[in-house]
Amino acid sequence: MSNSNPSVHGLDRHWRSVVLVTLALTAVRLVALFATPLELYPDEAQYWLWSRTLDWGYYSKPPVIAWLIWSTTHIGGDAEPWIRLSAPLLHALTTLCVYQIGRRLYDAPAGFLAAALYLLMPAVQLSSLVMATDAPLLAFLSLALLAYVELPHAQGRRRLALAAAVGAATGLAFLSKYAAIYGVIGIALHSILSRPARAEWNVRTAALAIGAFLLVLAPNLVWNAGHGFATVQHTAANAAWGGRQLFNFAELGDFVASQFGVFGPIPFAVLIGGTILLAARRKLRPQDVLLLCFALPPLLIVTGQSFISRANANWSGAGYAPGAILVAAWLMRWRARGWIIAALTIQAAVAVVFLACVLNPGFADQVGLANAFKRAKGWEQMSEAIAERALREPKGSLDAVVVDDRFLFNAAAYYGRDYFGKDGEPPLRMWVRELHPQNQAETVAPLTAAQGRRVLVASLDEVYQGEVMNDFKRISGHEIVGVRLDRKRKRTAGVFIAEGFDPAPRDPVSGEPLPRRP
Repeated sequence: MSNSNPSVHGLDRHWRSVVLVTLALTAVRLVALFATPLELYPDEAQYWLWSRTLDWGYYSKPPVIAWLIWSTTHIGGDAEPWIRLSAPLLHALTTLCVYQIGRRLYDAPAGFLAAALYLLMPAVQLSSLVMATDAPLLAFLSLALLAYVELPHAQGRRRLALAAAVGAATGLAFLSKYAAIYGVIGIALHSILSRPARAEWNVRTAALAIGAFLLVLAPNLVWNAGHGFATVQHTAANAAWGGRQLFNFAELGDFVASQFGVFGPIPFAVLIGGTILLAARRKLRPQDVLLLCFALPPLLIVTGQSFISRANANWSGAGYAPGAILVAAWLMRWRARGWIIAALTIQAAVAVVFLACVLNPGFADQVGLANAFKRAKGWEQMSEAIAERALREPKGSLDAVVVDDRFLFNAAAYYGRDYFGKDGEPPLRMWVRELHPQNQAETVAPLTAAQGRRVLVASLDEVYQGEVMNDFKRISGHEIVGVRLDRKRKRTAGVFIAEGFDPAPRDPVSGEPLPRRP
């Protein structure tokens, strides 16, 4: 691993600048969090539900996101900004780590540019205002990478502490999102490719790193073992290698194109072009190889996944921080002042437009970006409409309020938290479409025969309405509830009274409902 030796003056000047810029933009993001009228995404509402009961794991994700929400909502309450509060703070921490890694591997100016590129990265802008698993994942992976690059420059107890920090931070990254496996792949790949990297480890430091990693991760492994490895199975199911068309060039093209959007058009072009060019000319420096070991695997593996089946744009997120450092180092090495200015200008402009949309969703409608925000609109009004319809029934006459979509369940559980199941009102339950539960809502709050005597059903967009009706003996009082999302889009739900819950048979192979025999 290479090292530069910037002067103390240089370190102070650039470090102060990074801290000030990070604090300023984080403050702007915090203001946006508390000022935006946008509602929780249904996934955010689900994470909030998890945070009501702390555990070492949950159906689809490891536990850190629930722990973070528990912490911030215990400070300020259950309002949306307090649920999301840790996201911008974690990205601020990652930015500071990016600077320190860039400074250690290259120099202070490269570290400063890397921090600026990361802080303004479009994916980071979005992730800073949404409570998701990416923010803690990137923070802990960056802490692990920082400890890793500092390891060769440490002696004695500090060296042992850094080895333990590599393992512990990687373990915390795993407790945030299992995509932390890319951090392990990066260390392993670098050790294979670099003899000096292998020489940095001995039995004692390796044992400390592995021991700290297992110590942090062990409770989640125990939880998974006790729950049939539910989280691991869900993560594997996300790959969707079965049940859909494989080898899809359209999905591959969409994913690659999306990386220009989430990483930034110029930085992503520099990352790919620079890798190919420098590798072909054999001009990759040792520190370049180190960062490529962490940046390329998530990008290449997820690109392959997108071709085999599908992939979301953020699935390559584990490579964002090392990728930003590489891009900054190469642009500085090439003295590409014009490209640096262009990259920062474009990403700053995107940041301004994005914040404007967050603060004023009407502006998103005007500039054609309304579709990007539709999942954060209309859930509170929909939940209130369902609760108001339930209140029209005589008190005590409903066994439950039932929904047929996990997004609607999560949103209604959050926005109807002062109604459902409170003061004698009916609880919220989830209709289970298939033979076995397919999500957290179906697992923890399924509609059962004991609660299906007389219920109010809300069918989101009436997608499964016919199948739900087929599971009851009597249906009455059907009506449509609609919520306007923007000028073009509307969310609807079919709402009706259903009596005599008697589920139709499910196909033993596909698990899907079968038509009843006459």
